[in-house]
Amino acid sequence: MLGPMSTPITSIPNLGPATAREFARAGITTAEEIRAMGADAAYTALLRVGVRPHFIGYYVIVMGLQGRPWNDCQGAEKAALRKRFDEIKAAAHDPGLSDLEAALDQIGVGYRR
Repeated sequence: MLGPMSTPITSIPNLGPATAREFARAGITTAEEIRAMGADAAYTALLRVGVRPHFIGYYVIVMGLQGRPWNDCQGAEKAALRKRFDEIKAAAHDPGLSDLEAALDQIGVGYRR
């Protein structure tokens, strides 16, 4: 529930109701929380509740926090964000997964938690 000084997640450019629902699963319900966490920690929180890793989903958050349209991400900036996304995805790896499950999860076709 939003408090009197809270703004909805959907107030961040590029983040709609579906993304807000995913963040709610992670216990994040306000735009202020996402801004305070930053894109990397916010995306990690999504991965930890079972949201499938998807590069566009990550850079949409990054661009939104900068007040930029999602499709503004291009060239060297996009390549750098891809590298960071891969690092975040690897760090969020669940050590309880079997090697097969981890490999499937790594390419984004693993089980849903």
